[in-house]
Amino acid sequence: MKLGVFGLNTKATMAPDTTMRMAARCEQLGYESWWAGEHVVLPTPRVAPSPMNPTDPILDPLVHLAFVAAASQRLLLGTGIIILPQRNPLVLAKQIATLDLLSGGRFVFGVGVGYLEPELNAIGVTLAERASRTDDYLSAMRAIWYDPAPVSFEGPHTQFSGLDAHPRPAGIIPIVVGGRTPGAHRRSTEQGHGWYGFFLTPEQAAEQVHALRAAASRFERPAALGSLEISVTPAGPVTRDSLQAYVDAGVHRLIVYPMPVADEAEADRFLAQQAELVLG
Repeated sequence: MKLGVFGLNTKATMAPDTTMRMAARCEQLGYESWWAGEHVVLPTPRVAPSPMNPTDPILDPLVHLAFVAAASQRLLLGTGIIILPQRNPLVLAKQIATLDLLSGGRFVFGVGVGYLEPELNAIGVTLAERASRTDDYLSAMRAIWYDPAPVSFEGPHTQFSGLDAHPRPAGIIPIVVGGRTPGAHRRSTEQGHGWYGFFLTPEQAAEQVHALRAAASRFERPAALGSLEISVTPAGPVTRDSLQAYVDAGVHRLIVYPMPVADEAEADRFLAQQAELVLG
């Protein structure tokens, strides 16, 4: 079982000196990856299904992960997730290629379609278009990363021709698709190196793995993607019983979330306990 950590770009653990210490500590404890989520804006006052209060601080994941890259040597740097339809695909492709190159090929591109309508609308995206934009943007980004120049692309939301962009990424950027919907299962099968489920019990994880296997029987998976890697943020701390249940469900990576924590010391205790349990 691989072990990652999620959410240290928020609240009590987001300060620069804390991030530097926590990155070193996670590497010492054997963590394989560090994941950062995003919300660009939040509705105020808070309305469902917003996961955060509007005054809760959360750092931009790419800027935060660039800082973590400089503070670490081995940690994979994952977005868990970037709300892709809110981003310009060519600008984002440049940012990711830059971060991947500067980190020595450690970037993992976790994406989702988003679900918070006030946030999407504020950035100029509708709920109706979020899925089609996500598929379109992924294709456009792969084109500018990997196609020979001059690069051209024609999609429903993105069109360009006669372009090139350097530097290219250090290698193939792993794409991890987040979400529990049939669309996310299809996207994972067709375009993802991995799938990410957030705040799942072992039983829920098993249900999602079953749905992903069903999607694999309906949609074509490119051989170059290899086997689909399953990552899950558990619904609470991992226990010995739940660890085995996640293994039995087919999970390959647990991305633990130290929430809520009051300070760095409490986060450190949580991470040390989870590492001892999961990594032995």
